[in-house]
Amino acid sequence: MKNNGFVPFMLIACTFNRERGVVLKKQTFIQGAMILLAAGIINRILGFIPRIALPRVIGAEGVGIYQLSYPFFIVLVTLITGGIPLAVAKLVAEANTGANRYSPQRILQVSLSFTLTLGVVFMFLCILLAPWVTKYVLTDERVYHTFVSMSPMIAIIAVSAVYRGYFQGKQNMMPTAISSIVETIIRIVCVIWFAWLLLPHGIAQAAAGAMLGALVGEFGGMLVLLWKYNRQKKELPLAKQHNMSNLTVLKETGTPQPGLIRRLLAISIPVTAGRLVGSLSYLAETIVTAQSLALAGISKGLATAQYGALQGMIIPLLLLPGALTSSLATSLVPSLSEASAQGDRALIHKRMHQALRLALVTGAPFSVFMYVLAEPMCLVLYNDASIGSMLKLMAPFALFIYIQAPLQAALQALDRPGKALINTFIGAVIKITLILTLASRPEYGIFGAVIAICVNSTVVTLLHAQSVRSLLQFRFKMMDWVKTGAGMFIMGAATLLVYEETAMILPFWVRMLLAPFVGLIVYFIVMGWTKMIDFHDLSRAPLIGSWFKRRSGK
Repeated sequence: MKNNGFVPFMLIACTFNRERGVVLKKQTFIQGAMILLAAGIINRILGFIPRIALPRVIGAEGVGIYQLSYPFFIVLVTLITGGIPLAVAKLVAEANTGANRYSPQRILQVSLSFTLTLGVVFMFLCILLAPWVTKYVLTDERVYHTFVSMSPMIAIIAVSAVYRGYFQGKQNMMPTAISSIVETIIRIVCVIWFAWLLLPHGIAQAAAGAMLGALVGEFGGMLVLLWKYNRQKKELPLAKQHNMSNLTVLKETGTPQPGLIRRLLAISIPVTAGRLVGSLSYLAETIVTAQSLALAGISKGLATAQYGALQGMIIPLLLLPGALTSSLATSLVPSLSEASAQGDRALIHKRMHQALRLALVTGAPFSVFMYVLAEPMCLVLYNDASIGSMLKLMAPFALFIYIQAPLQAALQALDRPGKALINTFIGAVIKITLILTLASRPEYGIFGAVIAICVNSTVVTLLHAQSVRSLLQFRFKMMDWVKTGAGMFIMGAATLLVYEETAMILPFWVRMLLAPFVGLIVYFIVMGWTKMIDFHDLSRAPLIGSWFKRRSGK
């Protein structure tokens, strides 16, 4: 189907013609990435509402209790769904090209049965073992109610992840985008509301209330995915009558074919293992950081507050551009899978260059802002400028985090998840070792964990880059880094100059708006002059695409 570029954001998922039936619109790599990017930006912006409000409601210590249960939760979710969604996306993408004999619906059914069964089993295990886990593993019994409130999310996420993988394999990113936005909006309201309602009963109960709000948000996102799929399923027979050549003929359902299960597991197990290393590393980081801060002579309450500030305030701010990197990674998997199935090495290289350039160009200004305006930014967002020193230390390493996701997605899409697993494991060992070494020393404290996280992200990204280079004989465009670095330096100087020189004449909040705005304008001028910003790509962006299309004359 010929691609005519972007239509308004909420209308791109599909077109419906009553005379011809339903035609599901397959999106290009850039279109899919831009849809997820738009949703990701909305989610990240909205997501900061509870991150700003929650510390003001339950305090840093309450945020710490809320955050302590997440690493264990992420390990379980990774174990259940870590590789299945990517396997579904990859197999569905291959099915669309005729590269395997299974229908997309068959792939969905088998993977859904597998993950839902595991999700329900682990949900009940979590509830039964919650007293032991919170006392001996998480080392803070106040986490019990939060941990129990979190458990039902495992089954919900198991279902949602498979449906997202199905739609991504179809290269239709709109259901994923809509469901994530709905989930975020519900989460915002419920997290703050439930935490406020339960605050009179204590900080631990308030943190549990916040987790219940997250649970309701996940449930709402799942309902959207189910609605989108059922709507497609109802419309599909009409489309088949008129467009048999464009749709896959559905197979009879029954006992899952052993070949399909083996194929799913062959893709998902290495991916799950790789992600499990990262999740276990996160869990180990939580446990080791708490123990190391205790060795450094820091009290349990203060250590929980410091860890809550790092994981609940600083890192979410640092990962704000993750809206782009995750969208690129998600869109990259089916795109590279199709190109690999067709043996198109040139297209694989083109997609990699596009993904890395977009990650660099869009992530760089965030890194600059978080370095130059670290303290005032934390003061505005969290009413605590003291934690800005952690943000300032981590900001220069942010670019490595931003380009890591597309590199890892490439390894997984090209059937090399083992490479990503080894790289992630090496980084995890280095991180845990550094936390034990540095965070246990009083002169470092929580900054030992900050340094370890920075080193980990740098090492893993460089290892992923070397793996992609060896696998594809891929040549990274070093001039892109030079141009981006120059733009960052000029932008940082302009931002700092405006912020400091207007201190005597403008109110604080005006300076906080004006300085980044001027810096961003300067950055876009430099990026446009160096050809790092492509008007052709911008012409495919939601809402603003038509304006750029006219400007570029395409």
